[in-house]
Amino acid sequence: MKKDTIDKLIGRIDHIKEEDLQRFFVKLAEQQGFFQQVFEAIQEGLILLDSKGKILFVNQAALKLFDKERGQITPEDFCIFLGRDCTWDTIQQSRTAVSRDVEIFYPEHKFLNIFISPIGGRNQGHLILIRDETPRQKKNAENIEAERLNALTLLAAGVAHEIGNPLNSIGLHLQLLARKAKQLPSEYRTDMEELLKTAESETTRLDVILKQFLQAIRPTKPIREPHNIETILMEVLKLLEPEIRQRGIQINTDLQPSLPILSLDPVQIKQVFYNLIKNAYQSIPPEGGTILVKNGYTDDSVFVTVADTGCGISPEIMGSIYEPFLTTKSTGSGLGLLIVRRIVKEHGGSITLASQPGQGTTITVFLPRVERTIRLLPSSIPS
Repeated sequence: MKKDTIDKLIGRIDHIKEEDLQRFFVKLAEQQGFFQQVFEAIQEGLILLDSKGKILFVNQAALKLFDKERGQITPEDFCIFLGRDCTWDTIQQSRTAVSRDVEIFYPEHKFLNIFISPIGGRNQGHLILIRDETPRQKKNAENIEAERLNALTLLAAGVAHEIGNPLNSIGLHLQLLARKAKQLPSEYRTDMEELLKTAESETTRLDVILKQFLQAIRPTKPIREPHNIETILMEVLKLLEPEIRQRGIQINTDLQPSLPILSLDPVQIKQVFYNLIKNAYQSIPPEGGTILVKNGYTDDSVFVTVADTGCGISPEIMGSIYEPFLTTKSTGSGLGLLIVRRIVKEHGGSITLASQPGQGTTITVFLPRVERTIRLLPSSIPS
């Protein structure tokens, strides 16, 4: 109902019949209920305040964002997110619209856009819109990561061509030099063979790093088949057991035998847990420690946890733990976790990592119980 119509009605209210006035208020109540339903259906948080800062209306989306009941929200609640330089008094005095992107950590980690706009020209109140930008921020982060991986893929192609072929040539010539060295007098042969052995070892190491790098970033489609995750874990533990025992490390297992069967690539998933368990025992100091391997399942996934009592990871490194060639080991290539992450993502799973320097590291891999595929709409809808 238009404002001028309401003003005319108020001016003539003494001359309006009782039944007409009743019909007017019924219609007004119906419109109020309609707009309230519309505001409640809006996904953005909406708050309406009068000229004195009293909250007149709050929709359910705003209550959910602030994790408060109706009647508990105050202007100070959202002014906190706008910074110390922004108070409700300054907003009322400025009579200008305010928009700011903020990051909150309670009750959930979210990225919000808060927009505050005055209503009318005579300080009639304020309208506040709160938009959850978390999905967009997450999508942007995924796009940035995809672009980075694409750049690494192009780099890998150049590396394979520019370094791979010369490495093979160097290896071949080192073998020829080794044969020539055998013809040298004994006083020269020993030193020459030692130098050639070191050169061959370093060439082999470079070749391994190159292959790992290509494997880490080159997309490979999993060859899925029904498999029990416990069987894969037992095979990996059996393979690594001799080296782990030699280091004086104790392995504790908490494996459930009747986990749901998963659709996965057993070769790739075996590589995931091989890398994780190997990283775990390599992080434990010479005086010894323990590794715990346990599994379980939720309604939508099967999880495997590898926890060690090793040196842990510092906060400075945690932020870039999946960066290529980043490693805390003197002989590591820094590609193991990158490979693990890629394989788990290609299986539709996820990884959580928690660590504290001097206390150890806990890594949990979640794999979906049902293969997650993207369903596309048909190109044409039949009539």
